[in-house]
Amino acid sequence: MSAPNRRRAASRRVPKIGFASLGCPKALVDSERILTRLRAEGYEISPTYEQADLVVVNTCGFIDAAVDESLETIGEALERNGRVIVTGCLGARPERILERHPRVLKVTGPQTYAEVIASVHEHLPPRHDPFLDLVPPQGIRLTPRHYAYLKISEGCNNSCSFCIIPALRGRLSSRRIDEVLGEAERLAAAGVREILVISQDTSAYGADLRYAAASWRDTRYRTRFIDLARALGTLGIWVRLHYVYPYPHVDEVMPLMAERRILPYLDIPFQHGSPTVLKRMRRPAHTEDVLARIRRWRQQCPDLTLRSTFIVGFPGETDAEFEELLQWLDEAQLDRVGCFKYSPVEGAAANDLSAHVPQDVQEERYARFMERAAGISARRLQRRIGQRLRVLVDAVEGNGAIARSEADAPEIDGVVHVADAAGLTAGSWADVQITGADTYDLHARPASPAGPGHGSADRG
Repeated sequence: MSAPNRRRAASRRVPKIGFASLGCPKALVDSERILTRLRAEGYEISPTYEQADLVVVNTCGFIDAAVDESLETIGEALERNGRVIVTGCLGARPERILERHPRVLKVTGPQTYAEVIASVHEHLPPRHDPFLDLVPPQGIRLTPRHYAYLKISEGCNNSCSFCIIPALRGRLSSRRIDEVLGEAERLAAAGVREILVISQDTSAYGADLRYAAASWRDTRYRTRFIDLARALGTLGIWVRLHYVYPYPHVDEVMPLMAERRILPYLDIPFQHGSPTVLKRMRRPAHTEDVLARIRRWRQQCPDLTLRSTFIVGFPGETDAEFEELLQWLDEAQLDRVGCFKYSPVEGAAANDLSAHVPQDVQEERYARFMERAAGISARRLQRRIGQRLRVLVDAVEGNGAIARSEADAPEIDGVVHVADAAGLTAGSWADVQITGADTYDLHARPASPAGPGHGSADRG
C-alpha cells in the first residue's frame, strides 16, 4: 500500500503503531511510558512493522555496537514500513541518524516523551474511542506480568571517562518518593511479584531534590536511597536493587536485606579492581576500601548476592593492573559477573588517553577474566546443593520450569531449572530443593512440605 493510501486507510480505522525498543532496562521503561500514553489515546500496538501505520524506534547509543544495532533497526523499519520516528539515546546525536537515514520523519532524544507523542500526532492523528481509551493503572509494560522495572531517576552526575550517559540523558533528576512508591503500589496491586529498581546511579537517589520529604501510606519518607528501600520493603513482594554505587550510606540497607524485607542482592558496577585504573576511569567512590565493605556486608547478611560488571583493556591498563583486577576478583568472590572489552565511545574522555590496549591483548585478558569468574560462580553455586529455596517461575517448558531464586535477576543472571514441575505456572512461587549446579545455573525439584527442622524458603 502506498503512503497516501495508508494514511487514508488509517483515518477510517484505529491507528496502529509499530514499536522497537533497544538498549538497557532504563530505555525499556521509557518505551513503556510512551506506549502507555499512546494506548491511552486509542492507538493500537502493531505486532509487525508491515501492519503498522507508523513505527517508533527507541534507540541505544552507548557503545559502537549499540549504535550499529540502532541504525540497522531504523533501516529495517524504513524498509518494511517507510514511516519512522526515532527517539532514545542515539537521538541525542541526530546527525548520526540523518546521515544514514535521511527519510525518518522525526528524531528526538531520550526521555522526550512529549516530543514523541507530538510527532505521532502530527503524522498519525489519534482517533479516540471511549471503549479503547482504557489503560490498566500500572500502564503498558513490555516485561512479563510478574515482574517490572521501577525507574526512580533519570540522568547522572558522575563523569566517568568511558561514559557519555550524562551527555545523552542529562544530570541526575530524581522522582519524588511518593510518586515512585505510588507506582510501585499500583504494580504490586496488579499482580507484579518482583520490582527491579533501576536508574543510572541508584545510590544517589534524591540528592538533587535535597532528599525532599513526602507522605505515603500515612508515613513520612525522605526522597533518598534508604527510605526508598524501607518503604518498598513493606509491599510484601521481591524488591531488587540495581546500579548501586558503593557509597558508605549503602551500608544502611544491609539490615533490611538480612531480614528479607528486600532481596539480599546488590548490582554494583565496580568496573575494575585496580585503584590506578579506577582513577583513570574517574569512578565515584574509587578511593573506598570496597573489599573491606564487602566483608562487612557479608557478616551482616551472609546470603547476600553481589553482581557486577567490569571492563578489561581500558586505555593504559598494564599487565600489573590486570593482575590486580584478578586478585581483587579472587578476594571479592562475587556471585554474578559480566565483562566487556573496552570500546571507544564517541565523545568519551577516555578516547584521549594514551596507550590503548591492542585488540588481541584485550581478547586474552577477557578470556582469562571470564575463566576466573566462571570458576568462582561454579564454586559458590555448589554450596547451594541441598538447600531449600523459594523461586519465582518465569516459564514452563514441557515437564519442567525455568525459575529464578532471590539471587537471580531476569535476563542477566542464571536460572533454576525445575524438574517435574506439574502444576507450576509462569508468575507463580515454588518451593524447591536444589539437586545440582553447573557454572551459572541451579537444578532443582519441587520440595516436600516443610516440617519441623526443615529450612525456611526465601521470603516471597
